[in-house]
Amino acid sequence: MRQFFAAKAEYPDLLLFFRMGDFYELFYDDARKAARLLDITLTQRGNSAGAPIPMAGVPVHAYEGYLARLVAMGESVAICEQIGDPALAKGIVERKVVRVVTPGTVTDEALLNERRDTLLMAVARGRKGYGLAWADLAGGRLLVNEVDSDDGLEAELARLEPAEVLVPDEDGWPGFLMSRHGVRRRAPWLFDGESGRRQLLQFFGVRDLNGFGIEGLQRATGAAAALLGYVEETQKQRLPHLTAITFEPASDAIAMNAATRRHLELDTRIDGDQRNTVLGVLDSTITPMGGRLLRRWLHRPLRDRQVLAQRHQAVQSLTDSDRFDSLRESFRRLGDVERILTRVALRSARPRDLSTLRDALLALPGIRAQLEGGSGLPPAAKEVLESPRLRALLDELGQHDAISFHLREAVAPQPPLKISDGGVFADGFDAELDELRRLSTNADQFLVELEAREREASGINTLKVGYNRVHGFYIEISKGQSERAPVHYTRRQTLTNAERYITEELKAFEDKVLSARERSLSREKLLYEQVLDTLQDELAALKRCAAALAELDVLAGFAERAQALDWSAPQLVDTAELSIERGRHPVVEAVRDEPFEPNDLHLHPGRRMLIITGPNMGGKSTYMRQNALIVLLAHIGSFVPAQRAVIGPIDRILTRIGAGDDLARGQSTFMVEMAETSYILHHATAQSLVLMDEIGRGTSTYDGLALADAVARHLAHDNRCYTLFATHYFELTALATESVEGGESGIANVHLDAVEHHDREQGEVLVFMHAVKDGPADRSFGLQVAALAGLPKTTVAQARRRLAELEQRGRQTQASSMAPDALDAPHQIGLFQAQESAASEALAALDPDELTPKQALEALYRLKSLL
Repeated sequence: MRQFFAAKAEYPDLLLFFRMGDFYELFYDDARKAARLLDITLTQRGNSAGAPIPMAGVPVHAYEGYLARLVAMGESVAICEQIGDPALAKGIVERKVVRVVTPGTVTDEALLNERRDTLLMAVARGRKGYGLAWADLAGGRLLVNEVDSDDGLEAELARLEPAEVLVPDEDGWPGFLMSRHGVRRRAPWLFDGESGRRQLLQFFGVRDLNGFGIEGLQRATGAAAALLGYVEETQKQRLPHLTAITFEPASDAIAMNAATRRHLELDTRIDGDQRNTVLGVLDSTITPMGGRLLRRWLHRPLRDRQVLAQRHQAVQSLTDSDRFDSLRESFRRLGDVERILTRVALRSARPRDLSTLRDALLALPGIRAQLEGGSGLPPAAKEVLESPRLRALLDELGQHDAISFHLREAVAPQPPLKISDGGVFADGFDAELDELRRLSTNADQFLVELEAREREASGINTLKVGYNRVHGFYIEISKGQSERAPVHYTRRQTLTNAERYITEELKAFEDKVLSARERSLSREKLLYEQVLDTLQDELAALKRCAAALAELDVLAGFAERAQALDWSAPQLVDTAELSIERGRHPVVEAVRDEPFEPNDLHLHPGRRMLIITGPNMGGKSTYMRQNALIVLLAHIGSFVPAQRAVIGPIDRILTRIGAGDDLARGQSTFMVEMAETSYILHHATAQSLVLMDEIGRGTSTYDGLALADAVARHLAHDNRCYTLFATHYFELTALATESVEGGESGIANVHLDAVEHHDREQGEVLVFMHAVKDGPADRSFGLQVAALAGLPKTTVAQARRRLAELEQRGRQTQASSMAPDALDAPHQIGLFQAQESAASEALAALDPDELTPKQALEALYRLKSLL
């Protein structure tokens, strides 16, 4: 208990796994907490101050499962191991905390989600903004950035979703940060930029930070130093796999704030479900490292046209040459090379990590042949090398024949889980190990022969020769025959129904065999360390190879998705336009049984905003989201769900979609709506794509209409961004006809079509066409949608009567406002009245001389429907 208290004093806020033989034990409050969290038995052992000591424990051989559950709950655990050999120790075995496992620092395979990065982040605060550093320890990546505002910090937290965040122990941090799970306060001096710079120079062994591009970024430097110090403190060792810092400026990517990521449902739905998301449709990667890279790309769409062009060209080459299927088949042998190399660097790799790495390296020649168009491949495969990115990735794969041969010769075909189990190395790899193994292997034959000789010599036919781990080898004779035991037998153990003996010959054999087994295991451990040393020398080249394999996996997955889902290559141009022909929503199309209705979008400097009207459930939100997702997919290097997409420069995607409160911040649904709208009005530029859905619906009719009108005008005339503005306020359609100083308003009307027809049994039935057409909708079909939702018929009928009253009142109000004596009366626009007759507007827009007979007939039906 003195050892326990000493270790616990170092880590008072962590659960302490204290090694006692075959169990990790927890005591006192740790035991109570672990019993509650893990649903294990709470017991007691001994007494302290007259009271029993609470205790709970988990078996050493199965502790990883319990540890994974604790880490997933946000708990951190200090592992206190027996560092002495119990067989050699005099008195109590020495124990020491050998590592600390926290949610952001795990590297063990059993504790990680194989297709999601587990990140540790540190945040430093300066006079203006924040410095961020984050590390993926399992993948060997360290990155930094600086943001200038709380909004920027929140956006990065939403993008990266770190498992653990380190902050200086100071007041004044934003609530959205401190309300996160896994936030840890550290001493403020650990985040100092000047001392942090010196620490980084020493860690990486460089003279300045110019090579990393972060010289002078004091906030980022302080955050990185605090992060590295925390990792070394928890891992209790150096970190050879962190060899560089990558500066990841926000200006290189299309900006998306937290609300936008939530609304677009990139990898998680609003309700928390991770199925039926963009990632769920897009991810056909084979390897875990490819899956993680794709998720990073999806959350950070790039603005660099050259990089994106190379990715699109690589995908086109793979689809044209039809090589992606065979290439993807080769990836099935790779495993998670990236994380295996991290465990090699930390010397925590297990035998099966080495066999997986061996198999991956053995698969490399086949992958290279696929990319090079080697013998036996169709002639079209030669086209693959027309892609500059594929050629660059081919070079990054490198040649690793020596390491591959070494691992193939050294590691057994199916090694055990742990080095302590023995049998890691192949027969013939090491002569000394083979000799020691022969001694152990021949033991069984010797025991069979000894048993036969002793039976014959003693005349006891039931005599048996056996072995157990506690008492070693023995000769067993039943109780009834024990009096006939030869005099040279020495009793070793007495059982209820038998006696066990040892002889000089058997004792000598036992010493020889057990010694051989111990020496064999020691030899394997020595050889294992030598293999790790060999791999350390090639670590940098192997990491480049792993990164190239991950990117090839993603690009081949893009090619597979493009062919399977009929997606096309986007065109990224420098002119200001956004033109999408027959675009579809990738997720909605994937989950629908019936065919998806494609739609077009055309935006340019003279047409910057679309006012989208139409019925509820008509597809307005789907239409807006699909266009944002097409833009996003094009900027990660993927093909897009459209027949044709021409996309000019985009700097941000901003959305205001859906309704929901934020009780944690004390914000109502309408307050959340206004806060998100405010962010958009302050940040949207002429190169931003903005989606606005039903602005103003959270307040009274006239307040909401006034706000929606003002927001639409601001976006069109001040921000001048590409905007899709869905609304049920029909009054807003008049914005398209207004002229502004300097020319046209840049606003156009479109609507989602719906048709109402009469059914004998069901009455009036509403059919959604999901087709986007020019012009405003003539009505919202709100009551029809309510009927479809199952509202009682009496309720719908009452609503129809009330609607008729409101419309009549609106007409009367309009008529009275025309009277001379009503000029001074207060007047508000009616919710259900249009500024002008829709039919009159449509008629005025027609030029009879330009119409064909068919177009004239269609126009006549259109006018009839408007009336």
